[in-house]
Amino acid sequence: MRRPSAASHLAEELRSSVRGRVRFDTASRAMWSADGSNYRHVPIGVVQPVDLDDVEATVDVARRHGVPLLPRGASTSIGGQSVNEAVVIDFSRHLDRVLEIDPDARTARVQPGVVLDDLREAARPYGLTFGPDPSTHNRCTLGGMIANNACGSHSVAWGKTVDNVRELDVLLADGTRMTVGRTPDLQAAQQRPGREGAVYRELAALRDRTQRIVRDELVVEGLTRRVSGYNLDQLLDDEGVDLAGALVGTEGTCATFMEATVELVEAPAARALCVLGFPDAYVAADHVLPIREHAPLTIEGVDVGVIGALRASRPDDRTHEQLPEGKGWLYVETGGEDRAEATAKAEAIGREMARYGASVKVVSEPRAMRALWKIREDGSGIVTRSPDGGEAWPGWEDAAVPPATLGSYLREFDALLARHGRQGAYYGHFGEGCLHVRIDFDLLTRPGLANFRSFLLDAADLVAEHGGSVSGEHGDGQARAELLSRTYSPALIDAFGAFKAVWDPEGRMNPGRVVDPKKMDDDLKVFVGVPTIGPRTELHYTDDRGSFTRATRRCIGVAKCITDSGGYMCPSYRVTGEEMHSTRGRARLLFEMASGQLVPDGWRSTEVRDALDLCLSCKACQRDCPVGVDMATYKAEFLSQHYAGRARERPRSHWSMGYLPRWLRLATAVPGLPRLANALARRPALAGVAKRLGGIAPQRDIPPLAPRPLRRLVGDRSARHESRKPRLLLWPDTFTSAFDPDLALDAIAVLEHLGYRVELPTGQVCCGLTWHTTGQLDTARAVVRRSIAAVKPWLDDGVPVVGLEPSCTATLRQDLTELLGPDDEDAVRMQASTRTLAEVLASHLDELRAGVVTTGQRAIAQVHCHQYAAMGYDADRAVLDALGVETAVLDEGCCGLAGNFGFEQGHYEVSTACAERGLLPAVRGADADTAVLADGFSCRTQIRQLDDTGHEPVHLAHLAAVALGLRPRERSSVSGHGQALTGPTAG
Repeated sequence: MRRPSAASHLAEELRSSVRGRVRFDTASRAMWSADGSNYRHVPIGVVQPVDLDDVEATVDVARRHGVPLLPRGASTSIGGQSVNEAVVIDFSRHLDRVLEIDPDARTARVQPGVVLDDLREAARPYGLTFGPDPSTHNRCTLGGMIANNACGSHSVAWGKTVDNVRELDVLLADGTRMTVGRTPDLQAAQQRPGREGAVYRELAALRDRTQRIVRDELVVEGLTRRVSGYNLDQLLDDEGVDLAGALVGTEGTCATFMEATVELVEAPAARALCVLGFPDAYVAADHVLPIREHAPLTIEGVDVGVIGALRASRPDDRTHEQLPEGKGWLYVETGGEDRAEATAKAEAIGREMARYGASVKVVSEPRAMRALWKIREDGSGIVTRSPDGGEAWPGWEDAAVPPATLGSYLREFDALLARHGRQGAYYGHFGEGCLHVRIDFDLLTRPGLANFRSFLLDAADLVAEHGGSVSGEHGDGQARAELLSRTYSPALIDAFGAFKAVWDPEGRMNPGRVVDPKKMDDDLKVFVGVPTIGPRTELHYTDDRGSFTRATRRCIGVAKCITDSGGYMCPSYRVTGEEMHSTRGRARLLFEMASGQLVPDGWRSTEVRDALDLCLSCKACQRDCPVGVDMATYKAEFLSQHYAGRARERPRSHWSMGYLPRWLRLATAVPGLPRLANALARRPALAGVAKRLGGIAPQRDIPPLAPRPLRRLVGDRSARHESRKPRLLLWPDTFTSAFDPDLALDAIAVLEHLGYRVELPTGQVCCGLTWHTTGQLDTARAVVRRSIAAVKPWLDDGVPVVGLEPSCTATLRQDLTELLGPDDEDAVRMQASTRTLAEVLASHLDELRAGVVTTGQRAIAQVHCHQYAAMGYDADRAVLDALGVETAVLDEGCCGLAGNFGFEQGHYEVSTACAERGLLPAVRGADADTAVLADGFSCRTQIRQLDDTGHEPVHLAHLAAVALGLRPRERSSVSGHGQALTGPTAG
């Protein structure tokens, strides 16, 4: 590690030389210390250049200080090539644009930080796309793809990245900048002045003395997925030396990519998917070659182990049931001018494979194809964790062999796993012989590390026996570079070293990768460090064997959280673009805190506190993260521990909004008090004082209380009368009871219309959510225990509990055993008994259809984050369809209010920016006859306070009551928010 004074001087000079952000702080170094691999290297510092002048200035300062450099994209690399003890140049923050699309030449000019999906979107209007498409396509950068020679599932049709790069603008570590591509006249190039001419002369000499070795070892018949080592074969091109191709796959060890011109391919107008089921993955692999003769777009393989992991980790996800019968599957995609042509090609493959005994399913509907592809694309995360908290790791991630030998390789590979006492579930690009696998290595003990190393050496030998490459897609990095000597001769290894020396004679570009590699069993992130926190925690971490430290290891850098669209994760990152506000960034800081490696203050860490400050506790990561990182739970634990014994240091919002159920109980205890409270809240001076005292954002309005709370409206419904009607217990959550009791009246009316007897518990009950999210877990635990005791008679009778507020329902459904323990029988029963209103109504779809009296309703629906994470929206879709409500479900994620988050001082701007991403534009764009459906009180409050078009958000209970004729179109609301409905259902 460099001396602090030297690092400080370097940072000062960088800050005076570049306009972008220079980050040498502990939190930034911690967040950039890991990628998607097993390795950890704390950088010297991070620079986020705003333009190419910044890049040149950074390289110049680094040259004068003699420090290593590491150009970086999205940092999803699985080999460890995007972490190092170097100055990291992060291109993903600002240098992320598509500069030009030339549809005639079928090329695109891009900055290195551009995300692949953004390039594809820019090319789409011209009917073009970029061929290579890794499963990380919605977050990986073109610079990273070029550095790793990425491939993806469609390389059968369109090749690797090296086959799709035309020209590179590169900057060498000594400041030399040059544009490289195919050079037909090598002699002329050698005459160029200065360093550029020297590069061509040295490479020409290297080619002349190594071409026989290169042809023998790198040009292997049938092996299309060789990614290991350097592309020295690009120096042998008969049409001229291709230096752009030679630099593809160099992993930042030779030069910094400034811009790239890449080739585009014609995108099929339509696609179809033929899924083939075989007795096992071996038999599936045996049938790859005859399928290749049909020239499909892709041939992907999935082993039954991936499906088993999916079933166990996502029991509510039934997508795997759509697969045809088998224990090994091939996904074969075809393209055509229209769906009929693509489908015909897929069906032809299916007919041929059926003669070999395969079960066949052909799908051409886009949504159905996306659902099936999601199984494959989430494979790396799915197989990383078992339901009991067992861990699996990369390391032997993506070796490739000629497709003709893949079946035999798989059989021998599984035998090798067994000999070493290891297990792994695999999937991969079977059409090109490339296998992805996560293995249950023990990386926590020295015997485990010895086994890890021994296995990798044997696995490399097995690949060499099959004429393969130790990397077929993800590059060498630290994970596999040491293994190159098992597959290549010493002469070729020397040639790799000579090639790097041409570009980087001082060895400052990403040292220790590819050439002169660090050992593959050194620097493993889970093996080092002295824990700074004890084993005792407030929550139980039932999916991580009771260990918070184990939970912090869940994040493996898949980086799905740094996408800009798709799913709900991660709202604050999508607004700020800051790594610290991504699930990945927060998880890395928590890992560093737990392990004591870089964040030494344990639970008192201010770095972790600041990173969690903008976490909305929306729980979206729990669902969207392939490995199930649950940042909301980790935040609750951290806040509890951080303020333990320091209650006075808690933010004022923890007392005002954390204790909201108690304040509301007092405010609604006496008739007339709600109206008085509302009147006082409308006085700006008094409201301002209250908000300052409560730590509430001054821009926020205090939501009005209903004139009469729920219990005064419905009376006593706790008596258990003899009745043949099925009973339901309605959970009177704080928000519905105090603010929107009219939706409970509608829910009761609908349920009774369907023949239920609806009861309410005796006394006050609460799920404890507000205390949980503010980390006041002792209080939350006490509140929950009292509430469960209050409803125990109904639990004893087996009566289902129906929740109306999604956040409270999700807490009852999911968080109780984390709070009270998995052995608490009443908590387990409570979780099992809890239903959403939609889930109850979904068992009466025929009755709903038959009972609809109001038709033609249209709606846009904002799904509450906790419902999305814990319960899903399938039942709601089915109910809305049965009610005849034409519904567009919004998919931009969190509304931004997220309980107390959007009300807290300092969060207003992020909260509103979240809403502006999709929710508010959709509400403003909805016509007057369209209902705005938002079951969550937070979502409704955000709409009420930020929408200026007059839409009053409604609950599913309202739509159901009106559709069934149980409520008049015109009626006064009993809430404090005016009319209950809008559009044709409104009064």
